Amino acid sequence: MTNRRGFLAGLVSASLLPAPSWADVGSPGFVTAAKTSSGDFVLVGLSDHLGELFRLPLPSRGHAAAAHPTRPEAVGFARRPGTYALVIDCRNGAISAQMQAPEGRHFYGHGAFSADGSVLFTTENDFEAGRGVIGVWDAKRSYRRIGEFDSGGVGPHELSLMPDGQALIVANGGIDTHPDSGRAKLNIPTMRPNLSLIGLDGTILDMAEPPVALRRNSIRHLDVRADGRVAFGMQWQRDIHTTPPLVGTYTVGQGPVIAPENAIWRNMHAYVGSVSFVRGGTRIAVTSPRGGVVVELDADSLEPLASHLQSDVCGVSTRDGHVVTTTGQGELFLDERRMGQIRELAFDNHLVAISG
Repeated sequence: MTNRRGFLAGLVSASLLPAPSWADVGSPGFVTAAKTSSGDFVLVGLSDHLGELFRLPLPSRGHAAAAHPTRPEAVGFARRPGTYALVIDCRNGAISAQMQAPEGRHFYGHGAFSADGSVLFTTENDFEAGRGVIGVWDAKRSYRRIGEFDSGGVGPHELSLMPDGQALIVANGGIDTHPDSGRAKLNIPTMRPNLSLIGLDGTILDMAEPPVALRRNSIRHLDVRADGRVAFGMQWQRDIHTTPPLVGTYTVGQGPVIAPENAIWRNMHAYVGSVSFVRGGTRIAVTSPRGGVVVELDADSLEPLASHLQSDVCGVSTRDGHVVTTTGQGELFLDERRMGQIRELAFDNHLVAISG
């Protein structure tokens, strides 16, 4: 009986232990991939005040990460056409699971969790068929693959869970690629980018395409406001000296709204690297590492309101309404104020906010 009582008491005690949370690693505000001055690749956790909290190794160059909504766990994705994703316990740097793209697939560097964190969705390329796929992974059972469905287009890149938790919004860039051709773009003359709204069961609920004249404007990155409005950034696949607008918005059931013509688009060298709603959702911030510029637009009219130069800037997010950016020189900015520099780091493309 004593042993049985002790066993039951141990079960009760274990059940009362608090589940691990982001507070266990200093409650980071952001995670981002980076490269060190010695050539190593790492995943970095940053505080709300943009101080470094942890640095964990990656086997090759990362692109973006998906932060679990409650557990101190981040999924680091390889840069396209990478085939791995690592699930990292941010308390100790241990790899708790490794995801491998199925045969004939590669990841596009982005993922999004379901609202309760039980499922992870990933953007993938079925490169022999030339179609986009959303992979479905069970985050409760060591990230075992449990399904997939069409992304609604070609070249799905960034995706996000909609605020109601019932659907995903997917940026299908429209560009066909194949690992045998490296990062070459194989279908520029016929590309058709779109935004696809997809139910969690794979049902396509809505789709929005840019006007025919902008079909070579690859939709790559996006952000979603609390009311469900989507902001997206594009990358122009033609002559950069005739760059059209590179930002748009989308509301479910309506076609996309494209920003007006403006000389500022030329300054971005045909390339938006990342997108975020800022200033309480009243503005959209976009970055261009090629142009070395951050641009803020009115979220309704899409008229540019402000811009400033930041060399090799790409990562962008928001904290308390402010614009937070990171650069390839290891610099961290809050609005236009340089908050610091981690000299031995070169931050990669994306700055992912942690909601937990």
